[in-house]
Amino acid sequence: MAEITCEITEPIAVLSTNEKSGWTKEVNMVSWNKNSPKLDVRDWSPGHGRKGKGVALSEEETEILRNILNDRAEKKS
Repeated sequence: MAEITCEITEPIAVLSTNEKSGWTKEVNMVSWNKNSPKLDVRDWSPGHGRKGKGVALSEEETEILRNILNDRAEKKS
């Protein structure tokens, strides 16, 4: 099985931190296997040595999600 590589090319935000383990849920731009970076949401261990399951979104998927979230915010106000 080929090794999967990842590089955080742009840290964006820490959404939350687990006080017991120190793991953080983060939003970052991540390059997987040296491909173009994607918006990535997942849990990371302190120092980013390990990562949990997450989701990586293309630019198009990110825009769709942004529009959905904007629409929801407008409906609430």
